[in-house]
Amino acid sequence: MNTHRSVRVAIVGQGFVGLPVAMLAQGAGHTVIGFDTDPDRVLRLKAADSYVSDVSSERVREALDSGRYLPTCDPDDLAEFDIALIAVPTALVDDQPDLRYIDAASKTLATYVRRGCTVILESSTYPGTTEEVVQPILQSSGLRAGKDFHLGYSPERVNPGAGLDAIARVPKVVAGIDPRSLDATAAFWQGLVDTVVLAPNIRTAEFTKLVENSFRLLNISFVNELARDAPTLGVSIWDALALAATKPFGYMAFQPGIGAGGHCLPADAAYLSWRLRKAGRESSLIETATRINQEQPAVVAARILARLRRPTALERSGQVLVIGVTYKPDIADVRESSALKVVELLREQGAQVQVMDPYATHLAGVHLDLSTELIAEAAIVALLVAHQCLDYELILTARHVFDACAVLPPGPTIERL
Repeated sequence: MNTHRSVRVAIVGQGFVGLPVAMLAQGAGHTVIGFDTDPDRVLRLKAADSYVSDVSSERVREALDSGRYLPTCDPDDLAEFDIALIAVPTALVDDQPDLRYIDAASKTLATYVRRGCTVILESSTYPGTTEEVVQPILQSSGLRAGKDFHLGYSPERVNPGAGLDAIARVPKVVAGIDPRSLDATAAFWQGLVDTVVLAPNIRTAEFTKLVENSFRLLNISFVNELARDAPTLGVSIWDALALAATKPFGYMAFQPGIGAGGHCLPADAAYLSWRLRKAGRESSLIETATRINQEQPAVVAARILARLRRPTALERSGQVLVIGVTYKPDIADVRESSALKVVELLREQGAQVQVMDPYATHLAGVHLDLSTELIAEAAIVALLVAHQCLDYELILTARHVFDACAVLPPGPTIERL
């Protein structure tokens, strides 16, 4: 990575994107102001208590001890920034983009924008957001983007659970509203990551992020639909996909699952679909993939209930033990978790459900440890998220396992999705 002069960096949002970026920037020698409106988050950071899987508490302690990292809820601490990053969520409300957090972050920064500074939007969003939403708010300061200060966009490419080093290795797309803004945005990121990729303009960079995640959603939905239909044809979807994956060209492997969760995949596809409709176009492919993905937790719950309602299962116990409720393995994030939707659907149908997940420390009523008692009490164990730390030998002792992840060896007591 290249070495650049130390600057004052303000990062609005200390969540799953903002906090790792704050650690990278502090590690590169910058003074970092980690601003968040959640006082509980800020208190935890000040106590070196990390809530993000990619950032250890020890790493936060090192940053605090360096004197170059200040977690804060006070917007006045943002004053005199050289670089500001907006790393806040982009939500959906009634399938419509909800930019309230970007709007609020931009208004906060507008008070402190000064000549020569750079503001970079990191949040995933639809083409036009930076120039149509962020820029006018920042210009309420009386300063002009591209003339008095730089404005850029650089979509996050954080893979939760992969760690800080992985973030630095992933090529970083950057864009600016003019050549000088592009240079400023690129210069900052060149000091943090191995590779910076220049986009021709901001709208293309915004579009690129939606393309990346919509691509994943489309393919995940495709194999989930195939998994529903394969038994009708008398074939194993898992065997077929394993064979297809041996092709060294023209194929990329995706596996069926309980539904794509997390913030990015469902929301980004919806943002792209919405933006196309606003432009008088539509993508029936994206909308179909979104529908399939939304239906998948119900498909999984129905499979589990079908097994549970067999007389042999009911004679033993009517209880389901769900293992794994985060949205992906080895992280604590439960945003848009398909596993939690499965749990809710099972309970709505009258099933007695126990939940175990070692990462879900913030959820009430969840067992953090897997015991022989939990396994023995369950008529069915539903393995929905395959954390590496799970005791799979113990899981194999269950009466019946619904393995949605295909991590257990096939057998008479193992039922794959």
